[in-house]
Amino acid sequence: MKIIDLSTPIENDASEPFPPQIIYKDHANGAERLGKLAGVDPDAFPDRMALATEQITLTTHTGTHIDSPYHYGPTVGGKRARTVDEVPLDWCYGPGVRLDFTRYPEGSFLTDRDVMRALADIDHEIRPGEIVLIQTGTDKYWKTDRYMTAQSGLTRSGTQWLVERGVRCIGIDAWGLDPPVGKMAEAYRAGDTESLWGSHMYGREREYLQIEKLANLDKLPATGFTVAAFPVKIAGASAGWCRAVAMVG
Repeated sequence: MKIIDLSTPIENDASEPFPPQIIYKDHANGAERLGKLAGVDPDAFPDRMALATEQITLTTHTGTHIDSPYHYGPTVGGKRARTVDEVPLDWCYGPGVRLDFTRYPEGSFLTDRDVMRALADIDHEIRPGEIVLIQTGTDKYWKTDRYMTAQSGLTRSGTQWLVERGVRCIGIDAWGLDPPVGKMAEAYRAGDTESLWGSHMYGREREYLQIEKLANLDKLPATGFTVAAFPVKIAGASAGWCRAVAMVG
């Protein structure tokens, strides 16, 4: 079995509107810090070095992460939306399906017809419990200005079509599951009232999860692999970071 890392790193200067801030504290700093904690001189540690650590300031939507139903709204179908610590873990593990949309122009709105066409291209019929990964190729622009604008994204109809067929987790190799912000705003101003985060807004009607900021989907077959993407258990949170991987073979 081969394990393929599908995650982007949490790092300084990341391609995000709210990038993380990481302060690295080295081994010498560790000697000072732990020496103070233990009430001993830093020289007590070999070579005056103790334990390295990092201090990170970030949002729960930084890096590769899973959006919970609560992220989309306070309720789903009239019931209280589940937070990330409450989502069923079996939704985060299962057979994967990679849909290739890399030939589409940047900023495309991917509808239910596009999803059906991509499935026909690989001769696959969606089964309940499968984790669908949307490949746009945007991960190659990580840490550049194009990362936030180059992707295609699922529309409400594309997301609805998958969820109604039993898909509980949809991932994408881009900043978000929807089209780029500028394209959504442009469509809204042109009269499309469902264009603003349409996939996210659909999550107020039916429960499902999103895995955002994936990478390396080009290394996967279309089917025949397993996805594991368990979110960090943050009480009452709208999302949780995850180390998403695919197991092939």
